[in-house]
Amino acid sequence: MSKKVLIISSSLRKNSNSEQLAVCFADGTKAAGHEAEVISLRDKEIRFCVGCLACQKTKRCFMHDDADAIREKMLHADVLVFATPIYYYEMSGALKTMLDRANPLYPSDYQFREVYALATAAEDEDYVPQRAFSGIEGWVECFEKAKLVGTLFCGGVTEIGEIDVNPKLQEAYKLGTKV
Repeated sequence: MSKKVLIISSSLRKNSNSEQLAVCFADGTKAAGHEAEVISLRDKEIRFCVGCLACQKTKRCFMHDDADAIREKMLHADVLVFATPIYYYEMSGALKTMLDRANPLYPSDYQFREVYALATAAEDEDYVPQRAFSGIEGWVECFEKAKLVGTLFCGGVTEIGEIDVNPKLQEAYKLGTKV
């Protein structure tokens, strides 16, 4: 059965290392016969959540910006994938802001059941992505029908293109084929 996979790339650098992981994951997903869309937050206007919680009753945010369309795609995706660079041992601010603005999904009849997290960083120790993955897992745990089913970390990449010869790109592709 074909699944609809939404991949959100949160690096603000064009062709970033984490975006390359996202693209390889998408390629693997498509090779497995699924529909995949990669959305970059790079050129999007997404304001901060103000915590009013009105969305818990209305299932929509009172603010209208690019988060509206992304959230709508998240609602109807079978699988969500979040790709982030690691900044100060955490997910990017752009991803955190988008996850906060996805709060109207909580009371909704969301379709996603599987969530994946992909991350890159200059440092390559095993502990480097733990806080970012924990933050994403915390978001997922708020959605009782969803589960974080896979993570992939590629460390030791800083400059754009450094990941091009890294075997983690192939791992991202393979992870995408397992959706």
